Amino acid sequence: MPLFTIGIEEEFQTIDPVTRELRSHMSKIVEGGQIILQERVKAEMHQAVVEVGTNICHNIQEARAEVTELRRHIIDLADQNNLLVAAAGTHPFSDWQDQLITPSPHYDSLIDEMRDVARGNLIFGLHVHVGIQTRNEGIQILNAVRYFLPHIYALSTNSPFWCGRNTGFKSYRSKVFDKFPRTGIPEFFASANEYDEYIDLLVKTKCIDSGKKIWWDIRLHPYYNTIEFRICDIPMRVDETICLAALMQALVAKIYKLMKQNLNFRSYRKVLINENKWRAARYGIQAKLIDFGKQEEVPYSDLCDELLDFVDDVLDELGSRQEVAYIKEILKNGTGADRQLAVFEETNDLKSVVDYIVQETKFGI
Repeated sequence: MPLFTIGIEEEFQTIDPVTRELRSHMSKIVEGGQIILQERVKAEMHQAVVEVGTNICHNIQEARAEVTELRRHIIDLADQNNLLVAAAGTHPFSDWQDQLITPSPHYDSLIDEMRDVARGNLIFGLHVHVGIQTRNEGIQILNAVRYFLPHIYALSTNSPFWCGRNTGFKSYRSKVFDKFPRTGIPEFFASANEYDEYIDLLVKTKCIDSGKKIWWDIRLHPYYNTIEFRICDIPMRVDETICLAALMQALVAKIYKLMKQNLNFRSYRKVLINENKWRAARYGIQAKLIDFGKQEEVPYSDLCDELLDFVDDVLDELGSRQEVAYIKEILKNGTGADRQLAVFEETNDLKSVVDYIVQETKFGI
């Protein structure tokens, strides 16, 4: 079986230790970080966002070591600049209108095109790349894996608050991002050629300047031989990030294995998968998702058991059994959203929620 390499990108909040508001001083962290981390740390459009990304990792243990090291460095650099670092899909109460934009021709053109949709996109995600052999195999795997995106997403939900409001969603981040074009669950593509023709048409008609402006929940990366999962909120804990990455890798490996046996997982229509994505955003792991084969609602925990059974035969080859099994801990302890809401219910104080997120971001480092 191929290696199915892993690359992980995490987007963090930079926080003022006194007000607990987002603070737009990410540039100090990026400048300091690049001395040690080189290309593994970079600025994002909003100055209160700092993104770090691993090198190409050959297994989930390498990925854990890199994610842990990157978090440790970013937290230390923030501390040196009198800042805190927080991992959550949205800030509980900071308003996007108060945040500074990173000076850059790229971001200037994005805001010129999208205006307040871009300015208001103050969200923080987890992106995971899984290496593939060829783009044609990649598009077949992508078509099948789409079905599982809501299952993965529910485990990552970590953005219940927006601009000081309890939104009623476990992941409001996706609702903010939905305002962007070319987001959400992608369509079915018959081949990599069809996929590339679609992107070429958008470039030709000046909808986009490159495939990097395809912001779907999962995509074939325009430059690398990877499938990139983009649906998740950034989780609070390293353990959660690694669990999600291991699950994504296992799903890609399992679909590949079926393909090589001339078997395949049934492909479902985008409109059906969207029903499950909505439920995952609203209710997280408390959701009932739809089993389209049975045509009935099923408790999320039951679907998780089926999902674990589905990938079971590739976990030992990948060396990721322990990491994927952490799903059980998430089901037991709640997602980041569940835990944020529990702190708020206990304290009725969003600053206490920020303090909790900051502490959880350091957990296990």
